[in-house]
Amino acid sequence: MRGGDNMVIEILKEVEALLEGHFLLSSGRHSNRYVQCAKLLQYPDKAEKVLGVVTDKVKELDIDVIVGPAMGGIIVAYELGRQLGKPAIFTERENGVVTLR
Repeated sequence: MRGGDNMVIEILKEVEALLEGHFLLSSGRHSNRYVQCAKLLQYPDKAEKVLGVVTDKVKELDIDVIVGPAMGGIIVAYELGRQLGKPAIFTERENGVVTLR
């Protein structure tokens, strides 16, 4: 194990990616925290550590491919794929329809 949830929170705070307040998510749900992934992804070494924790949590699952949404999820999908040794692809909206790339 490369660290845990506390390390993730520390890193997110360090890079000012963990926002606190009231947020209306795209799902329609509300949250008192929001992660601004772009701030984390500016620091590849820190993103590698954070996504290492995610990798540790999902590595026992039977995953064939990692899929991330364009634009923000492409780097996350790539790094998870790299750490898991799995292919990574992304989705993109084309004429209002989500398409695999």
